[in-house]
Amino acid sequence: MSITLAQLRSFLAVARTGSVTAAAEQLVVTQPSVSAAVAALSEELGVGLTEKAGRNIRLTPAGEAFALYASHVLGLLEEGRIAAREAMESAARHVRIAAVTTAAEFLVPPLMRAFGAAHSGIELSLEVGNKQRMFQRVLDHAADVVIGGSPPGDGRLVGEPFLQNDIVLILPPGDELTQHRSLSWEKLAERTWLLREEGSGTRALVENLMAQHGLRPRTLTLGSNGAIKHAVRTGLGISLQSRIAVDLELEAGLLGTARLRGLPARDWHVLWNPVGPLRPPVRMFLDFVRSADAVRAIEISHRGEPPQPPLTAALVE
Repeated sequence: MSITLAQLRSFLAVARTGSVTAAAEQLVVTQPSVSAAVAALSEELGVGLTEKAGRNIRLTPAGEAFALYASHVLGLLEEGRIAAREAMESAARHVRIAAVTTAAEFLVPPLMRAFGAAHSGIELSLEVGNKQRMFQRVLDHAADVVIGGSPPGDGRLVGEPFLQNDIVLILPPGDELTQHRSLSWEKLAERTWLLREEGSGTRALVENLMAQHGLRPRTLTLGSNGAIKHAVRTGLGISLQSRIAVDLELEAGLLGTARLRGLPARDWHVLWNPVGPLRPPVRMFLDFVRSADAVRAIEISHRGEPPQPPLTAALVE
């Protein structure tokens, strides 16, 4: 097949934006060149990849099927370029970390600090967003690993749990519900629930649990953990959050809590794309995150103790 990288880039840009105009702007090329590239790619494959949908363009079933392969091809080539430069020491070794918001705020900084202390020759970068967007970054080979919740069930990402992720109900301080030793979901039906943005794993958890227990309460969407905690403190509503994100406020009495029956057990995972080989620095970071030193670094940071260097000899290159 005579498929070019320009054709793949043009096709994926159209797939992302739903528009030849937007794709051309994104790629900094002309609209005719994008249209010609996608047309040539369709001709080479022998199937139509796109079709008009009003003023926009959408992928055909054939285009949807091909897009994943095209994304892997471009992503793997970029990873290969990085690996080649790292092998010849013409570029610093690098691990591109993606993390969901809560993990980025409370887990990843101590992990990066401890790993960096043991591997000073490896550069680390961090990209933060909601679960849906961060998982897609790793699927697109735009990030090497993601720290977040459990992997999706379609097998496109693989991962391992490395730390328990307790979920707690947070209430305004002094709320009458804090006097209950154990709450049923029915007692919360009349409360306003504060939710994270669309694509957030915590939002999906709350919505699934409300559906499971037959609740249809009033909801408000707020864009961050901090906004939700402040809104709960002022009595605007209640919410579920990872305990690691609210421990300080609970200990200081700025938030209240009560045991809510039926909360599922969850874990923090480190996940990666199984398509293609892992570069050596990425393997080293994965080994570290799954080690006891990583858990210790998080616990020390969470308790507010001064950071300490990792002690495990296996981490020394």
